[in-house]
Amino acid sequence: MNDKKVYVAMSADIMHTGHINIINEAKKYGDVIVGLLTDKAIASYKRLPYLTYDQRKVVVENVKGVSHVMPQETLDYTGNLIDLKPDYVVHGDDWKTGVQKKTREKVIEVISGWGGELIEIPYTQGISSTYLNARIKGVGTTTEIRMKMLQRLLDSKSIVRALEVHNGLSGLIVENTKVNVNEIQQEFDCMWMSSLTDSIAKGKPDIECVDLTSRMNTLNEILEVTTKPVIFDADTGGLTEHFVFKVKTLERLGVSAIVVEDKIGLKKNSLFGTSVPQTQDSIENCAHKIAEGKKAMVTSDMMLIARIESLILNKGIDDAIERATAYLEAGADGIMIHSRSTELDEIKAFCNRYNEYPNRKPLIVVPTTFNQVTEAELIDLGVDIVIYANHLLRSAYPAMKKTARTILENGRCFEANEYCTDIHDMIRLIPGSEK
Repeated sequence: MNDKKVYVAMSADIMHTGHINIINEAKKYGDVIVGLLTDKAIASYKRLPYLTYDQRKVVVENVKGVSHVMPQETLDYTGNLIDLKPDYVVHGDDWKTGVQKKTREKVIEVISGWGGELIEIPYTQGISSTYLNARIKGVGTTTEIRMKMLQRLLDSKSIVRALEVHNGLSGLIVENTKVNVNEIQQEFDCMWMSSLTDSIAKGKPDIECVDLTSRMNTLNEILEVTTKPVIFDADTGGLTEHFVFKVKTLERLGVSAIVVEDKIGLKKNSLFGTSVPQTQDSIENCAHKIAEGKKAMVTSDMMLIARIESLILNKGIDDAIERATAYLEAGADGIMIHSRSTELDEIKAFCNRYNEYPNRKPLIVVPTTFNQVTEAELIDLGVDIVIYANHLLRSAYPAMKKTARTILENGRCFEANEYCTDIHDMIRLIPGSEK
């Protein structure tokens, strides 16, 4: 009986013949122990997997030739390798460059300490994870999977990154924009369904005059062409009796989180501050609205976030903390703290006190005015979600104005070409356009 130990690390989000080939080769050398990367480990260098760790574990455990499955908590193998001291580590030969190059070098260094050997299997031709992922994305997602995704992201990432959307095209931009930074894939994790930009895109003032039916139409346009989770800006939520029906509707559609702010009366944009009449509701009324909203939910998958306007209205940190405490006790799943200051001081002060709270839940910030702060700094402050709340529409507006003026000035559209993308770039972004 072969008593050698063979270690194979994999994500196994989409199990294919390449994985089976690796396992079949690995079992020739001994008992195969699969180090299954956790959601957090995978999210550290690319998108969150479609399947949860527990779901992937069940699949891998039932693959012929696998003796045992254990979690690998980081991209670095070191911890598991030192615990197991395997005789062999088996991996495909496609990790000699790219994000896993340093991981490979560390594996070789660690296992050499007890005479372990790295065996590299030739990459299985004809299999492309990128192609398979694209095919899955093309199929779409389900309400349940999308709704749960935000909580999975919060469990897996040091900070969750959201960008504003206001129609299907902006949703596709958030869905598909990716960059590589130091060989790590960076992308937006979710979408912020902004009431401000939804209103402006419709040519309406941001005073909650766009009714729920109209907002649901916009939301459905976005949901139809995307798979990422949605955080929905519900403004004040309206009357409590009406708010509970909004909650039910949004949960049924698969929204991951609803943000409701603690103001009453005619809604005005927060960044106007005290220069326009704005009234903050009582703590008791807001807590009651939150509690009723939570009771209206059928599942625990959708989050209800309380947005605190105390700093916007110059009421200070003490008032903001008092409200955060009350809203969390009423059942809020997180707190959004808002500020119109260009400096980070009051946000930092709030974060420091909020982080001491024993019932702390996820904290969300919107750095529209204090926009020099980096995500790394926000992580240090304990921020869980950062929302870039209106940047796609704001960037589109000056470009559209410039194009319109250029056409008028020249009596033709030729000069406007430099401000316009090739129409084929946009067409290729739309699923099904090139069939």
